[in-house]
Amino acid sequence: MIKIKKIILLILLIFNFSFIKADEIKIGISTFLSGGAASSFGIPLKQGLEFMFNAINEGSVPAPYNTPGIAGKKVSFFFIDESGGSTKQVAEFRNMVQRQKVDVVMGYISSGDCLAIPSVADELKQLTVLIDCGTPRVFEEASYKYVFRTGPHAAMDNIAGALYLKRKGIVPTRVAAINQNYAWGQDSWADFKSSIDVIFNRPKIVSEQFPKIFAGQYGTEISAILVSKPDLIHSSLWGGDLESFIIQSNARGLFRNKTVFLSAADHVLPTIGKNIPDGVIIGARGPHGDLAPNTELANWFKENMKTEYNIKVTTQPMHKGAMAALFVKKAYDAAYLKLNKFPSNEEVIKFMEGLKWDTPSGEAEMALGNGHQAIQDQAIGKSKWNSTEKRVELVEIEYFKAKCVNPPEGMKSLDWIKEGFPGADC
Repeated sequence: MIKIKKIILLILLIFNFSFIKADEIKIGISTFLSGGAASSFGIPLKQGLEFMFNAINEGSVPAPYNTPGIAGKKVSFFFIDESGGSTKQVAEFRNMVQRQKVDVVMGYISSGDCLAIPSVADELKQLTVLIDCGTPRVFEEASYKYVFRTGPHAAMDNIAGALYLKRKGIVPTRVAAINQNYAWGQDSWADFKSSIDVIFNRPKIVSEQFPKIFAGQYGTEISAILVSKPDLIHSSLWGGDLESFIIQSNARGLFRNKTVFLSAADHVLPTIGKNIPDGVIIGARGPHGDLAPNTELANWFKENMKTEYNIKVTTQPMHKGAMAALFVKKAYDAAYLKLNKFPSNEEVIKFMEGLKWDTPSGEAEMALGNGHQAIQDQAIGKSKWNSTEKRVELVEIEYFKAKCVNPPEGMKSLDWIKEGFPGADC
């Protein structure tokens, strides 16, 4: 009799476990949890995602996202560390798909990882949402069925930066650059250099520095730039690398009497503080944080994030995490309403392609890469120390429409720039 009761109990436990699992959508997320990219980028990205998924589960996100869960299911999510390089990330990806049986894979900050993952995702037929990783190459050099990127690529950052100089009446004549020696840094510099070539009739390039990613020490590069006497410095450094570069540059007066454009720097401002001089031109890879629009969703997100994590300002990675979470919810919810069932990967893809959705950073649209690559408006500002709030804020903000700083569908960014931005809606 006891044995029968144990068997019945085991069956009930198995049934209940299966029921619970069937009532969840399982999401595996890769972001930097250790190393130089963690504190200013990886962890804030994690915070943006976990905050938004928890709010989605509670049904507390403002309309139209105020229904609990995703397609009627509770979101179950976990994080893995993106540190270790692309080979490790491919192995981790296969583990999430084949052993942990996730419904969706999300994340990736490094452009190297974002170039390695998509072919594996298509091989395994695994729905994958890239959140950041700015290299345009992902969808400009290939096409994928199961892969989407909710963060715009880096071309728009650098086009907008060049246009910002023009709007402010800054005409560079001697230009130096320091960018990491991998896809992100190489592509960012190529896009910016080509943009200023077109806009300012080929100013002289006096120094090009390409340190390895996560180098941490930039004494040699700073010396080379100082000797070259530029009037404009461009850099797409990010995370701990950018923090180190700013601190080391400030100590040696590199930014003094020069225009400095840091294309993706807003995420380090809370940790850098007074180490960054006033007047540095700052991009955030979209209208995030101080650059975000005055909407109900944006204000709700910013205020609640500040309370939840005891921070003074939201930053780019937090916003991008939220953008990605809401993209998944909107597509799955739309598919569920249409199909009256939880959609398969192949079914939800049809609702993701070309999707427009509201975010805490304004509207985004899957307008490039055959409907798999997002675009959004861009914003650029200047650093200024706010002594009252004890933080760096962004001022003198300029906004650029998405179709002003992004190429049309089917055209590579660099080709579009070199041809003089044909059809740009500015």
